[in-house]
Amino acid sequence: MHITVAGKQVETGEALKSHVREGLGTIARKYFDHALEANVTFRRDAKGRMGAFFACDINLKAGRNLFMRGEGEGTDAHRAFDMAAEHVAKRLRRYRRRVNEHARSMAEERPAEPATQYVLQAEPEEEAETEAEAAPTGEHSPIIAEQPTDIARLSVSEAVMRLDLTQAPVLMFRNSGSGALAVVYRRPDGCVGWIDTQPG
Repeated sequence: MHITVAGKQVETGEALKSHVREGLGTIARKYFDHALEANVTFRRDAKGRMGAFFACDINLKAGRNLFMRGEGEGTDAHRAFDMAAEHVAKRLRRYRRRVNEHARSMAEERPAEPATQYVLQAEPEEEAETEAEAAPTGEHSPIIAEQPTDIARLSVSEAVMRLDLTQAPVLMFRNSGSGALAVVYRRPDGCVGWIDTQPG
């Protein structure tokens, strides 16, 4: 298992790295039978709740195209990691059977489609003074970032599971049942929405 530990204004000494390796190793042995990758980032958190001054983010690659995220806060870096690791473990306990089935199915021949993800600069919140200014120009906001991504072939339940594991707000996928592009997303009320492009 390849583990990267980084700190932003936090000293990541050998004792902390050993604690991270041991904690993630326990999770890997319990839920997965193959190697995985993890990026663990520590940072100072002046806005922490209940005296928590450290925060930890875990980004875990648990299999081919299977990612998850955990976050935690604590009065020290070790405690922040423990909280983030428990967050990941709780999600894995909830989805244990489905995650294992999903990891095995992704190991089979289910090629993902290459795509590109863009981040557009936010528009300033200024009201147009005239109708001419309000008219659309056909141009979009400047692109400030782009990165390659994949559109995986998933069932709807697998897409919802991945949405939950990664804590992503939205996920586009190709429905393995219909072959159509589809989207699942987190609604403001906490429910999951599903947009299906298959003709009705």
